[in-house]
Amino acid sequence: MNLPHKTPIRCHRDLLVWQKAMDLVDFVYDLTDRFPAKEERRLASQLIRSVSSAPANIAEGQARATSRDFAHFLIVARASLMEADTHTEIALRRRYVTPVEAKAVLDKIDEISRMIIGLRNKVLQRKRTS
Repeated sequence: MNLPHKTPIRCHRDLLVWQKAMDLVDFVYDLTDRFPAKEERRLASQLIRSVSSAPANIAEGQARATSRDFAHFLIVARASLMEADTHTEIALRRRYVTPVEAKAVLDKIDEISRMIIGLRNKVLQRKRTS
């Protein structure tokens, strides 16, 4: 769902970055389904928790009353993605994912991370001009 640039943001679901973060969650759930059973409560749960945290924090931040709050939650969302980056590297080192699968996750993390930084800059710029 790609929204035109001038579409008003009514809620977090209108944000392309939130949509892409949710797609990453789906991708990681499918990927971790193939992890060894012993990892269900270890690495798999940590990876799922960290990628799930990103869209949750984007949503929570967007619902906050101030631009400053939103900007803070965007940083928290990005930090969760960096945690997922590390968990993905661990999964690669443990050979739970292939290099191609890890690259796909890491590329998505990088894209979403850049989008979060861009959105945060816009949110803070809007605050300065208000």
